[in-house]
Amino acid sequence: MTMTPLPPVQRQVRVALAPERAFELFTRQMARWWPFRGHSGFDEDAVDVVFDGRVGGEVTEHARDGGRMVWGVLTEWQPPHGFAMRWHPGLDETEATQLRVTFAPLAGGGTEVAIEHGGWEARGAAAAEKRDQYDHGWPATLAAFAEHAARTTEVAP
Repeated sequence: MTMTPLPPVQRQVRVALAPERAFELFTRQMARWWPFRGHSGFDEDAVDVVFDGRVGGEVTEHARDGGRMVWGVLTEWQPPHGFAMRWHPGLDETEATQLRVTFAPLAGGGTEVAIEHGGWEARGAAAAEKRDQYDHGWPATLAAFAEHAARTTEVAP
């Protein structure tokens, strides 16, 4: 039986930062804004997320006690334009979905950060349920990013 492909989750947010700064904040300073509670493997014990910034590099969550959880593997790394990865936080790589995050300059200044998260079929029978969870989770995560970006002192030119 062939599963009908589920549409990707697509969300975006605009921030008043240049693409370079938005990319840096999103990837290199994730611990400053990511809502770990409820959106991570270690929950409130999480302390950082580290991007090994290269194709084939891992994205890992780190816990207070030294624990480490792979969130996925980068398939594209193009600062400051975006990145893509096989997303499987705490799961076997065979269950990886596809995540793409882009950073596009806006005509009046600032950046649109857009997420496209698809490939839900990899989650098998739970695909629709997982897609629905992320459809509700990504807006909260992007809101946390936008709130933190608004508090930064560096604004887009």
